[in-house]
Amino acid sequence: QNPKTCAIVKQLVAEGNVGELQKYFGSRMEFGTAGLRAAMGAGISHMNDLTIIQTTQGFCRYLEKNFSDLKKRGVVIGFDARAHLSSGGSSKRFARLAANTFISQGVPVYLFSDITPTPFVPYTVTHLKLCAGIMVTASHNPKQDNGYKVYWENGAQIISPHDKGISQSIEENQEPWPQAWDDKLIDSSLLLHDPYAMVNKEYFKDIQKQCFHRSINKETSLKFVHTSVHGVGHKFVQLAFKAFDLSPPFAVPEQKDPDPEFPTVKYPNPEEGKGVLTLSFALAEKDGAKIILANDPDADRLAVAEKQESGEWKVFSGNELGALLGWWIFTCWKNHNSDACAVRDVYMLSSTVSSKILRAIALKEGFHFEETLTGFKWMGNRAKQLMDQGKAVLFAFEEAIGYMCCPAVLDKDGVSAAVITAEMASFLATRNLSLSQQLKAVYDEYGFHITKASYFICHDPKVIQQLFDNLRNFDGKNTYPKSCGRFKVSGIRDLTTGYDSSQPDQKAILPTSKSSQMITFTFANGGVATMRTSGTEPKIKYYSELCAPPGNSDAEQLKKELDELVAALEKHFFQPEKNKLQRKTE
Repeated sequence: QNPKTCAIVKQLVAEGNVGELQKYFGSRMEFGTAGLRAAMGAGISHMNDLTIIQTTQGFCRYLEKNFSDLKKRGVVIGFDARAHLSSGGSSKRFARLAANTFISQGVPVYLFSDITPTPFVPYTVTHLKLCAGIMVTASHNPKQDNGYKVYWENGAQIISPHDKGISQSIEENQEPWPQAWDDKLIDSSLLLHDPYAMVNKEYFKDIQKQCFHRSINKETSLKFVHTSVHGVGHKFVQLAFKAFDLSPPFAVPEQKDPDPEFPTVKYPNPEEGKGVLTLSFALAEKDGAKIILANDPDADRLAVAEKQESGEWKVFSGNELGALLGWWIFTCWKNHNSDACAVRDVYMLSSTVSSKILRAIALKEGFHFEETLTGFKWMGNRAKQLMDQGKAVLFAFEEAIGYMCCPAVLDKDGVSAAVITAEMASFLATRNLSLSQQLKAVYDEYGFHITKASYFICHDPKVIQQLFDNLRNFDGKNTYPKSCGRFKVSGIRDLTTGYDSSQPDQKAILPTSKSSQMITFTFANGGVATMRTSGTEPKIKYYSELCAPPGNSDAEQLKKELDELVAALEKHFFQPEKNKLQRKTE
């Protein structure tokens, strides 16, 4: 019933454009553990009013089966600022249609009345003990995309088998229910609640438990620049600084207000490097700020840059900031816990493609480190299990600039990460140390961990399949590579098939998934490299790391060795020319 998408389809029919119609209606968007992520537009392969109604009807029926008290507890729904003029789709409209679906079935809905950071949805699920949460966002994807991210009652993103159960339920509930399109009905419903004011008070109260140096924060002369890259983060990072008694950061004026066109950047993704930070560098130079904090558009990720003595700007990788935050959060914990035995109940987590620096810190300091599969859904669920056993999960991170610094949110949170980074920098400034100098000190104490990650773009699933099949049948059937150029392979873990050469029974310990590709190679020189497909983008990603024991301080030699290993990986395992892969461009 959306006149815009309806007109698009009628036009294609009139033109007899079977090719485009096939793209729009050939296959339904797949609902996975990340929920939905696709372009906004007409047809069942896109995000639009109808597919949102169908998805929510399926999700609602699935929740009814799983929770006898759904009508008492309810769900929370949040949305970012994305909008798509040509199809009439927007995050707010989709959120309202989803709310209408639940309310029509007598389920209470806590619908945020305004845009909100993604972490506020899992926070609300936990804080109000709700059955589930939905966040309508496509995070840092291109402007035409949108998404539908789902949280379970434990406050973490869903994992299997819920994705399959919800997917099945969507298939069974495709006919829109009566009044499904009429979202105005919710405005007069007693089942509609707005958690905006409450969450804005309680969240900032909760993150203050991670504020350890209020007096330094009040006095610091360190200046910060913040950009929300045309997304939702501006207001909330300002409030977080206020909660920590820090002077507000300078906001990049051209990027501080939400704009679904993302006019000043090619990609609204701070992970893409310096291109996204051009305006931030200019403002920092003008105002004499030494540190830049950049959120992605839904404010669940954080990138950090620091001006060096040379005048150059250093953008920290996700692994480097993970090392700094891990060190900082443990140091703060240690200074406030005199009981030496308590450390046995302390945990930190990171994903298997992230740096192993936390493992090195844990070994020396006596706390526990665990790695999980890629993605915060795994870390959030594992953190909740550990917390339910009375353990303290201080920190979790993934190299894709995602950090969970506060146990009140069991997902990555760029708002709390930004203000905790600011406090860490302010504290270090009182010791005349920069973030870069402290990072070197962490590596000196716990061992250098040099990482390098990138990706190739490939739009042909057949080519991707063939590339990974080739690695599994390298020297004849069912044989993996024994070397990569001059580098000898000493171990293989394939989380697609479940094979792990390092285990006595050759079976991988981490869960496996046949639907995604992921192979990790360990090399005789101590290097590790993982190749995997992305769940949300047409990319084949790789992650590599060389770890040295404490005392080996020749970082340049380690970097050179890792560069050579990566070059060999690209040449022999990716074969970009043969496979027509497109390299990442800055």
